[in-house]
Amino acid sequence: MKKANVVIENETGLHARPATELAKLAMKYKCTINLIVNGKLIDARSPLMIMSAGIKNKTKLEIICEGENEEMALEDVKNFLENNIGG
Repeated sequence: MKKANVVIENETGLHARPATELAKLAMKYKCTINLIVNGKLIDARSPLMIMSAGIKNKTKLEIICEGENEEMALEDVKNFLENNIGG
């Protein structure tokens, strides 16, 4: 199991487009990828769960990857959340 913490730095937070892109990225991996947001476990493969979590600008979240290619998955998801969720 691999974990990392991220702070969302995007004025609009994780809205529909980046939530869908994150889910597509997560589906590329065989491992389980979850986010912990405000104490809630969110399946990173579900754009609906991501959007319903209400992830806004400056929200702190934890990424948890477990299984095959977990290190690569963690790196890719962390990079996406830190650099690719433009408004």
